[in-house]
Amino acid sequence: MKPIRLVRGFLTVGGWTMASRILGFVRDMMIAAYLGAGPVAEAFLIAFSLPNLFRRFFAEGAFNTAFIPIFSKKLEGGQDAQSFAREAMGGLITVLIALTLIASAAMPWLVLAMASGFAADERFAIATTYGRIAFPYILFISLGALLSGVLNAAGHFAAAAAAPVLLNVTFVAAMVLADTLGWPVGDALAWAVPVAGVAQLALVWVAAKRAGFKIYPTRPRLSPDMRRLIRIAIPAMLAGGVVQINLLVGRQVASHFDGAIAWLNYADRLYQLPLGVVGIAIGVVLLPDLSRRLRAGDGEGGRYSFSRAGEFALLLTVGPAVALLVAAEPIVSVLFERGRFTHEDTVATALAVAIYGLGLPAFVLQKVLQPLYFARENTRTPFYYALVAMVVNAVLAIGLSPFIGFLAAAIGTTLAGWAMVVQLWLGARPMGNAARFDVRFHRRLPRIIVSAIVMGVAVRAVIWAFPWAFTLPGLRGFALLGLVLFGMVAYFGTAIATGAMSAGDLRAAMRRGPGGM
Repeated sequence: MKPIRLVRGFLTVGGWTMASRILGFVRDMMIAAYLGAGPVAEAFLIAFSLPNLFRRFFAEGAFNTAFIPIFSKKLEGGQDAQSFAREAMGGLITVLIALTLIASAAMPWLVLAMASGFAADERFAIATTYGRIAFPYILFISLGALLSGVLNAAGHFAAAAAAPVLLNVTFVAAMVLADTLGWPVGDALAWAVPVAGVAQLALVWVAAKRAGFKIYPTRPRLSPDMRRLIRIAIPAMLAGGVVQINLLVGRQVASHFDGAIAWLNYADRLYQLPLGVVGIAIGVVLLPDLSRRLRAGDGEGGRYSFSRAGEFALLLTVGPAVALLVAAEPIVSVLFERGRFTHEDTVATALAVAIYGLGLPAFVLQKVLQPLYFARENTRTPFYYALVAMVVNAVLAIGLSPFIGFLAAAIGTTLAGWAMVVQLWLGARPMGNAARFDVRFHRRLPRIIVSAIVMGVAVRAVIWAFPWAFTLPGLRGFALLGLVLFGMVAYFGTAIATGAMSAGDLRAAMRRGPGGM
């Protein structure tokens, strides 16, 4: 993949992810207005997190981590990649159907595993019912993830990146319909989950077919390729399980504080905007690119791609991290404080947002560093690192919760993220120059940090000077929009002035030529 095309791939995925995240904010603003941080909201959030937890564990985590490098190398080498994808789909469907049936029967225990604090109140029964309705989503979205991997490996990023938009459109439509017809909003949201999964699967299946890939399941068998897939996937599955345990620890801690699951969820949505836009874009584009370059023996090209990914990641996360730290309360207030979402909810959510913001660069840098291992079909080492990060998270989240309450979960997540980055970075050093950032990266990094500091001071000054602008009905939305635009101008203007980024690089990356997507 040519350098400009690589960056353009980041922008394609990032642009669609941005659209999805914006719609996700609309979705969460509506959930906050209709349900607040009450029992139905928390029950739905736990129910929806269950298929997503296993999805990351099986599909976007272990399965695609193993599938994409093998498929990419077969595609690059002119081998029968399509037959391999069909075999993989057959195996995945078999596992997922069995998992769905088991999870439906065991749903009460799964809910308690996610949120034992629900056991003594009405949230338990609601979450169990919603969980059984929502869980089949894992079948559709996991198959969609496989097809997305096929498209991404072939350099077709748009459809796979656009699929999550359908989830948020479906949720918003379900809430509007429920409100219009007088249905319970929580029930409508639960049923919207599997409907959205079908829509997402249909989109990427049609896109894959148009790209020349007719992927359908074949009877599972232990062919040499499938044995190789399983051998690579198992350590990645264990690593993914460790990551999900980190999430479980946080939710378990939060479930013992009324409203905390909802507060952490809304905070998570805010830091997930830049994390999703940048992190997903890098993970989707970089792994297939590195896999192809390693096969071709292009070490310098791999180093260039790795360095530009790191540069891109930090440019688009250090600034937002500072912004979330200095402007958390007005952001949360304007976006969520209406209907059943009170000012007390705003204050609690804003504290979590600021803590998550400090970990934002770490969460994205993991997406840059992990492909160094996965492209070499090494999933064991990241698993061992994830175990260490899990211990860090559990000790902090559980140990600090008696003293600082639900915020311990956010602190544990953030510091565990940085622990993972340190391990991945140190562990990659024996890989040689291909796993080391180049001179341009090291020249631009301090300038990115300076630009973020300048922006943070400027944004904080505006909030201090005009606090009333973010509380007046009818004005506060425009005030927040103005603050965001001002922060962007301050950040990117300073970045260009200091040489942290080049306007020419951005124009070249966005200029579509014959190699465009």
